[in-house]
Amino acid sequence: MAKTVTTPWDPADHLKSEEDMAAYLEAAFEEGDPALVAAALGDIARAKGMSQVARDAGLGRESLYKALSPAGNPEFATILKVIAALGLQLHASPSMSKRVA
Repeated sequence: MAKTVTTPWDPADHLKSEEDMAAYLEAAFEEGDPALVAAALGDIARAKGMSQVARDAGLGRESLYKALSPAGNPEFATILKVIAALGLQLHASPSMSKRVA
């Protein structure tokens, strides 16, 4: 039987436009998992260039990698800086499941 050759799938390879990046982050927000949001930000930052994002956010590249790693626990201020450096905005809207009558 022939062996199947696989290659790792990297979301950063598929985030080509600002719209792709915004939709990807929005999907992470909808899941409600902080670790997933941090991972999505890391994927987007890698797609844009981690060094440039770190400079734009006023952070060190290594500290940004650490903050957005699976073991990282970034402060909210760091998240806001990274979102701004990525050219994205954070929005709030009423939740469909929590509407008050």
